Amino acid sequence: MRLKDKVALVTGGARGIGKETALLFAKEGAKVVICDFDAQAGEAAAKELGEFTEALFFKVDVTNRADVQAMVDGTIAKFGRIDVLVNNAGITADAFLTKMTEEQWDKVISVNLKGVFNCTQAVAPIMMEQGSGSIINASSVVGVYGNVGQTNYAATKGGVIAMTKSWAKELGKKGIRTNAVAPGFIITDMTAKVPQKVLDLMKEKTPLGRWGYPADIANAYLFLASDESSFVNGVVLQVDGGLVV
Repeated sequence: MRLKDKVALVTGGARGIGKETALLFAKEGAKVVICDFDAQAGEAAAKELGEFTEALFFKVDVTNRADVQAMVDGTIAKFGRIDVLVNNAGITADAFLTKMTEEQWDKVISVNLKGVFNCTQAVAPIMMEQGSGSIINASSVVGVYGNVGQTNYAATKGGVIAMTKSWAKELGKKGIRTNAVAPGFIITDMTAKVPQKVLDLMKEKTPLGRWGYPADIANAYLFLASDESSFVNGVVLQVDGGLVV
C-alpha cells in the first residue's frame, strides 16, 4: 500500500474530489482525517472510510483559524503526526467583473485562498518538527489561464500557485514538499448546474475526448502524497486531459 501508516488530512473531504481522495488514501493504508463544513456528509464519509482504516471527521470552516487549530490539535491527539495535508476545500461564486459583488469576491477569497493559508500555517510546524511531510494544494487551470466570469476564483487559484512555489522554497529545506494540482473540467457537485451544452463543449475541447472525474484528481493527489514523488517539489500538475496545452 502506497500510504501505509501515513496520516492524511483532507479538507473539503465530505464529497466530490475530497471524498474520492479520502477513500483512495484509506484504501492505500493511510489514517484519514476529513474536514468539512457539512457535518452530516462528513460524518457519513468518515463512517464509510472506517471500513478500510481509522478515520476522523472534524466540522471545520477553513476561514476560521480556531476551527482549523482545533482540527490539527485533535489529529495530533489521536494519531500523533500529520504526514499529508490536502488543501482541497473550495467554492465558486461566478459573475462577470462588472456585476461581481464585494460579497462574492470576499467569500471566494476567504475560503479558497485564506483557507489554504490557515490550514498550511497550522500544519507546517508539525511537519517541520517531524522533518517530513507533503502539502498538496488544489489550484485550477483557471489559475494559470484565467476564465470569463471567474475573476475571484481565478485570483484565488493563481494565488494558490504562488503560495505553493513559495512554500516549496521555504519548507523544502525542512524535508517538506509542497505541490499543486490544477484540474481541468471535472464532473462534480460544482458542475451540476452547468448547462448540458456547456458540458458538451468542454468535452469537445478536451483532446482526450472526455470530461474529468474526481478519481482522476484523487490519483494525482495520491502520487504527490506518496514516497513515489519524493523528489517532486514546487510543481503544478495539470490534470485536464490536454484542455490547455
